[in-house]
Amino acid sequence: MRTDLQPPAADIHYLVAKALAEDLTPLGDLTSSLIDPSKMATAEFNAREPGVLAGCRCVEETFRAVDETLTVEWCLTDGDRLAAGDVIGVTRGPYATLLTAERTALNFLSHLSGVATNAARWVELAAGRVTVWDTRKTLPAYRSLQKAAVRAGGAVNHRGNLSDWLMLKDNHLVGTTITAAVAEARRRWPGRTVHVEADTEALMFEALEAGADIILLDNFRPDELKALVPKVDAWAAKTGGRRPLLEASGGITLDTLDAYADTGVDLVSSGSITNSARVLDIGLDVVADA
Repeated sequence: MRTDLQPPAADIHYLVAKALAEDLTPLGDLTSSLIDPSKMATAEFNAREPGVLAGCRCVEETFRAVDETLTVEWCLTDGDRLAAGDVIGVTRGPYATLLTAERTALNFLSHLSGVATNAARWVELAAGRVTVWDTRKTLPAYRSLQKAAVRAGGAVNHRGNLSDWLMLKDNHLVGTTITAAVAEARRRWPGRTVHVEADTEALMFEALEAGADIILLDNFRPDELKALVPKVDAWAAKTGGRRPLLEASGGITLDTLDAYADTGVDLVSSGSITNSARVLDIGLDVVADA
């Protein structure tokens, strides 16, 4: 299992504990308590539709937290492509506790695989012409899990939180300028990336002159970006300045991605990669021992 596709273990532990408390407080699984605790079962995680897998560690933690005797052997793992009908993994253990863990495990696996599958669609359509990355538009407390799923889908991560780097958007520039704000950011946080939003050509050039590391070109049409990117390249060649990364953002969808990927920008971002992903249909087919 690739470690670079996994969220932090502490986050998995915390969220699984919260999910199980939500399901089992205060009296536990009343229905499964009726089942003979010595009865064993085997179950298969099965893909009902094509997609990309993510969330296996969450399943493992769910089983561990419910019953440490539950085991899972993966046939596929995070980042793997799924075809309809694929057996993803096989689990075995007490029938009662397997049923207790079933829905929580599937909720994590289906949701995160849905994010990975959505991210993969963006990457496939971009076809290497531009790098696709996510945003902070994630479910509260689920960010590290969703961002790991984005990586499993082949896309990359924007900043993880507000402490990662500085991002100067229009609301941060009230009473100041891009030039002054970038200079102050460099003074206070000399080792941090400085990311500047620009929604006009004039602001883009101010960000260039100020030395921004990344310029977010916000709400430009593809034809406008095609005209702006050569101007940035010419500026860098003429001045000897370092060319920043150029990001296109603002209302970009799968339907418009193809046009944006041909503009010459380095990065395309969209909150819909995480906040509009539907769950992937994955089932757990349980068979009790005779």
